[in-house]
Amino acid sequence: MATFDDAIRQLEDLGLTDVLMPFLLVFTVVYAILHKTKILGDEKKNFNVMISLIMALAVIIPHVTNPGSKYDVVDIINQSLPHVSLLIILVLMVLLLVGIFGVGPMWEGSSISGGIALIAFIAVVYIFGAAANFWPTVTWLNWLDDPETQSLIIVLLVFALIVWFITKEEPKPRREKFFDNVGKFFRKQ
Repeated sequence: MATFDDAIRQLEDLGLTDVLMPFLLVFTVVYAILHKTKILGDEKKNFNVMISLIMALAVIIPHVTNPGSKYDVVDIINQSLPHVSLLIILVLMVLLLVGIFGVGPMWEGSSISGGIALIAFIAVVYIFGAAANFWPTVTWLNWLDDPETQSLIIVLLVFALIVWFITKEEPKPRREKFFDNVGKFFRKQ
């Protein structure tokens, strides 16, 4: 009897994670960026589709024709996405917990939103850089590779954030700071 595991393995054998998913991801991201920024002008859907298709094929074809390359974009994507997904889930869980406790988004328009955006951006750059072996791994942080340790750290950070939201005092009027501008930059995009 065929199981769901067998179906997933069959899709893997057909190239789901090596060809189809990276192709769709690169195509979608490039198309969305071209469509949103209107680099090629308004109503240039055909050009956006063509450039997105070429970019996605430029990522996939070297992976298929020359497997095992040191800087294979598909391998970097496949190594990075689980970590980026975990980061996204972590941020969403924090937002859900904050919403459950009835705390509104008080960080909107403050330096906290810029700090969060900057930390998330640095984390994503680090994840992709580590997957591409751009810098050596830090050996004294190997204890962080343990999933139980990672879970404990995440739980402690979430609880610390909840305690901070509950016990913080009303903000005083202040002037604009650097992280305010970073938050505004990411909101504009």
